[in-house]
Amino acid sequence: MTTRGLVLLVLCLCPGAVHAASDDCMGGAKTDLEKLYCQVVSEGQGAGLPSPTDFKRNDPQVQALLLRRPAGRLGLEVPEPGAPAAAAPAPRPIDTESEPDRPEPEVDQPQYGQLADCRLQGERIACPQQRYNLAMNQPNSKLESDVLGEDNRLGLSPFRGDRNDEQAVRRYLSDAYDRYIPRMLDIGLGANTMSFTAFHNAFHTMEAGGVDFAERMERTYSLLKQDKKTLAVKARYHDELPEDLSLCTVINPDIIVCDNVGTNWVYVSPSR
Repeated sequence: MTTRGLVLLVLCLCPGAVHAASDDCMGGAKTDLEKLYCQVVSEGQGAGLPSPTDFKRNDPQVQALLLRRPAGRLGLEVPEPGAPAAAAPAPRPIDTESEPDRPEPEVDQPQYGQLADCRLQGERIACPQQRYNLAMNQPNSKLESDVLGEDNRLGLSPFRGDRNDEQAVRRYLSDAYDRYIPRMLDIGLGANTMSFTAFHNAFHTMEAGGVDFAERMERTYSLLKQDKKTLAVKARYHDELPEDLSLCTVINPDIIVCDNVGTNWVYVSPSR
């Protein structure tokens, strides 16, 4: 089965590798994002990040996206793309009682915290009150009735903000992605989902070319439904699995998504 317009990841990365940070890394950093990259790697959160050379080849918006999760796990704030180099940020203190006015953490931090007591067991994530199984592509016989019909729409809202406002873009794409993943599961394509990085890149590529992201994604979803009616799909296309839970994020109480930038895995609770 083809995924047509969904395969839009344009990064030349080597996910899964952990790159050792050194004085050379920090000394060669020219922006806050590059300095943060060096600190994240030096503190052991570099799994899934590209090499220093490949990291610098990405535009600042993608660099910020790549750092968002690992930096959040260290309590570090991701600077705005394009900011000039400054001193490397220090971790925020853990003692919350001494900082009553500390801002709320970004979304990914509490989500990762929800997985603190969970265990990744290959094709399963086991949590104290719930378990999640790796989502496979499903034959049409196992789908709900009419999910491949015209009335089942992806239903993303158009982006109406400033595309240069990265915070606004992140909020929009986070909400859109949280809708996209369940919709892909609905039509039995849990093993054909885009990573959030690919989703982010697709947004900027389309919008920069004058194409409405929400409209194009709706058209793509319609094409996928048409293909699903007539083409057989494999349950999955590779045997690779996420290395650890640091690559995972809670989408909703029934869905966890893991990715190493290039590969995406969706885990779903049996109750969904």
